[in-house]
Amino acid sequence: MLSEIDLFRILFIDIETVPQYGAFDLVSDDLKVLWDKKSSYFRPDEQDASEVYSRAGIYAEFGKIICISAGILVKADNKNGLRIKSFYGDSEKEILKDFSDMLENYSKDKDIYLCAHNGKEFDFPYLSRRILINGLKLPVLLDNAGRKPWEIKNLDTMELWKFGDYKHYTSLDLLTSVFKIPSPKHDMDGSMVADVYWKDKNIRRIVEYCQNDVIAITQLLLRYKGEELITGDNISVVE
Repeated sequence: MLSEIDLFRILFIDIETVPQYGAFDLVSDDLKVLWDKKSSYFRPDEQDASEVYSRAGIYAEFGKIICISAGILVKADNKNGLRIKSFYGDSEKEILKDFSDMLENYSKDKDIYLCAHNGKEFDFPYLSRRILINGLKLPVLLDNAGRKPWEIKNLDTMELWKFGDYKHYTSLDLLTSVFKIPSPKHDMDGSMVADVYWKDKNIRRIVEYCQNDVIAITQLLLRYKGEELITGDNISVVE
């Protein structure tokens, strides 16, 4: 399968999510009850729902998307280059609308794949759910209802690494280390995103973190295909 994939027809994406509210006290009474029920399946008996609210961001019903970064491969001086654009701001609906519009325009005349790490378990369904919750139309690339498996143009670098093995989760950080991919310097990890957003109010730091993950996902797929990695001077960010 990998040999048949045209790298220049792939949109590499990553999303960052947080709980919908900065504190559990701000959650509506009905959602507090529902979060209590949801969190009861994973939290220890000695903890109550408020103590694990920081994990609400990983569930599309209780979280929201604050940043989407997308990258495409381009030719730069006869070498592969990567062009990245991020969608972020105060309004999740506007973020999702702008991203959806880009998807529709980009895929209008091309046979396009989406690629993310753990995308089939997280990024793709989370995006789809939040798009619908916000009253927007689902882009064709995310609308998989009724499609045959071979008709779905979604790639997942974690799933590709499994080779049919369903037992293990392999992190992006581990794979970039194994494949000796120079990792962009992170001053944070996924567990810190909610605090950086709600407490520090530093969205630019989160955007940079999201973009770095897009770079890592792209480099990983290049390694899978035995291609040369992209050098830093061939990576550009479109504002």
